[in-house]
This record gives sequence, structure tokens and C-alpha cells, in this order.
Amino acid sequence: MEEKKRVWVAVGVIENKRGDILLAKRSADRHQGDRWEFPGGKVESGEDLLTALDRELWEEIGIRVLDCIPFMELCHDYPEKSVLLDIWKVTRFEGEPYGREGQECCWVPLARLHEYHFPDANAPIVSRLQQGLHRR
Repeated sequence: MEEKKRVWVAVGVIENKRGDILLAKRSADRHQGDRWEFPGGKVESGEDLLTALDRELWEEIGIRVLDCIPFMELCHDYPEKSVLLDIWKVTRFEGEPYGREGQECCWVPLARLHEYHFPDANAPIVSRLQQGLHRR
């Protein structure tokens, strides 16, 4: 049996001062297309994680990471590949996020995240973010 390709992905959960979370919509022609996601992308060979996170967020949404903290790490197996998501909460950034690749972006209140259609691998991220709402 052929081993699935494993892709290491740096993911940013970006929060504004109101506590809203930035989502970006995947293009229809991509894996898990037309779904909303937390911005980020592949960690390149020889690249460290935080460099990848900053590079990907610059390329995708035009921001530079100033401060971030580790949020969670998870693996998810799709039929065609496996992903290792290294998720960081971006607490401070420079620039105003927008879809540099033409993708739609929006700020979503934490309490409404579950109303959006995410890639399957993102479900645990949404759950963990919303767990904090029930403790307030």
C-alpha cells in the first residue's frame, strides 16, 4: 500500500480587537474548495514554522505577524493526503488583511464560526475556539 503524502501547514487564527476571527474562502479548484478556512499554507523544506506562517499570511492576506502564540496542533487524514496543521493564534499583526489572491475574506464573530463550512480538518479548531465562549 502506498503511503499518503503528508503536508505540514502553518495556520493563523487571526483575531481583531473586537475578538472577531478572520476567515478566507478557498478557491473552487483547490482541495476542499469553496470552503472557509483559517489562512496559512505549506511549510517549505528547510523553512522554520514561524517564518512560514509570516510568509504565507503575507502572500495570502497581506499582513505581517508581530506576535503569535501556539494554539494547537492536529493531524487529519483525507483520502488523498494527510495534513499536519500547526495552528498559531496571531495576537498582533501589521497591515489590513485582504484577499491578495482574489479570495473572499471576512471577519466573523467567534460565536458564529460554526455557521461557516470549513475543510474537514478545521472542525477541531472551530470547536476549541468556541469552547472559550461557554466558560465566560
